[in-house]
Amino acid sequence: MHAPFRLLAAATLAAALSLPAAAQAPIPLRITGHFTANAKVVEGIERPFYGTLPGRVGAPVAITFNPIDQVGAQPADVLRLLRSGAFDVMTTPIGQVARDEPFLDGIDLIGVSTTVADLRKATEAMRAAFDARIQERFGVKAVALWPFGPQFFFCNHPVKSIADFRGLKIRSYTPSMSALIQHFGGTPVTLNFTETYPALQRGVVNCGITSATSAHQGNWAEVTTHIFPMSLAGGMQGHFMSVAAWRRFSPAQQQALDAAFKDMENQLWALADTSNDIAIACMTNQPACTEGKKFTNVLSPVPAADEAALRAAVSTAVLPSFRDSCSRVWNNCVTMWNSTVGAARGYSLN
Repeated sequence: MHAPFRLLAAATLAAALSLPAAAQAPIPLRITGHFTANAKVVEGIERPFYGTLPGRVGAPVAITFNPIDQVGAQPADVLRLLRSGAFDVMTTPIGQVARDEPFLDGIDLIGVSTTVADLRKATEAMRAAFDARIQERFGVKAVALWPFGPQFFFCNHPVKSIADFRGLKIRSYTPSMSALIQHFGGTPVTLNFTETYPALQRGVVNCGITSATSAHQGNWAEVTTHIFPMSLAGGMQGHFMSVAAWRRFSPAQQQALDAAFKDMENQLWALADTSNDIAIACMTNQPACTEGKKFTNVLSPVPAADEAALRAAVSTAVLPSFRDSCSRVWNNCVTMWNSTVGAARGYSLN
């Protein structure tokens, strides 16, 4: 090869190797967020986060983002939709995908972690085992795990104690929640968040369980009259990414993704920690309501005996139900839960 041609070839190769990251082909990500009604999550945190993600990763990312209810997907199908490649990243209540994998419900069993602080300890204890299990079964990674906040009863029927739940139909969205409702004499009705407002309005259910923030944003107080603020759990949610989508990124980009999702997760934990009191104030027409609509629901104090009954129900109803359903699917369930959440919260599956 003549010298001029060698120089031209070398220059061409050098130019190709020095192309900026922006020249690489865009990495596609089809993403679903939370329900539209949860605007503090969808518009306040998720949409801005995904808008900045390409810059944080240092790569061109072609993002398509829509709330889950706008694409017609069902939360219970999230892990299967990710495994099939229909979507790349999805957000869902963890209890609703626990029907495909009961072990996942163990991160937020009813009555086990009733404060945000306790739930964070349980989450950190179980995070690695949780992620390993869904990677093994579904080819999916948990990129963020976070709560909505304390889960209360919102009813269109006077409720002053757990004795009043006998005979009532109550919206549930996790297996352990259904076990508790049955233990207290109610009938669990499995509904998505967006299905609960019309169900309360039409009397299909008498109560719904969710966080105060979600109930307020979803205008449940238009169709409820009483709030029974016995904290049951934290309403754990997850952002999940298919392993196939994860592998589209280089190792350095994966580290950046991890850091970015961790920052979003921390924002969501902070929201759960601060928004509950404001939402309750707004739903009960109190001066502390500083944002959103005001309503006139009655807040019923929780009798000490009911708090004791909840703690007792954990051992007599919730843990046995979880143990049996999980062990039918995975023979290592009891050992793994005892060494993670059980150890962090002082409970044991026998």
